[in-house]
Amino acid sequence: MVVIRLSRGGTNKRPFYKIVVADRRASRDGNYLERVGYFNPIATGGEKRLELDKERVAHWISKGAQPSDRVKNLLCELDKPEILEKRATKKATRKTRQKEKAAVKTEVATENTEVKEEKVAEESK
Repeated sequence: MVVIRLSRGGTNKRPFYKIVVADRRASRDGNYLERVGYFNPIATGGEKRLELDKERVAHWISKGAQPSDRVKNLLCELDKPEILEKRATKKATRKTRQKEKAAVKTEVATENTEVKEEKVAEESK
């Protein structure tokens, strides 16, 4: 049986995946029949996160190839751009929450040091 799946590349802690059509019995990063795209989960800036040749994927699916669960999700992501917008807003809100928490921590730290300085000043008198 033929499957459409991810083949891992990249370095430690910086994954990069090729989307390949392969025999199910082949190892994850082993031989494959055709490369139909790539997926960069940690793309930043102007880098593309996902590139896929839809025509070739449709061709292989028509021949009986089964996409893996992750590849199914990526295909849905290409068809529905709202998913990407949701991810971007979620990431932005997460960053603002982190900044707010950091600001609160610095305020608390400065208040604690001021209180300690006042106690030291009173004790020294």
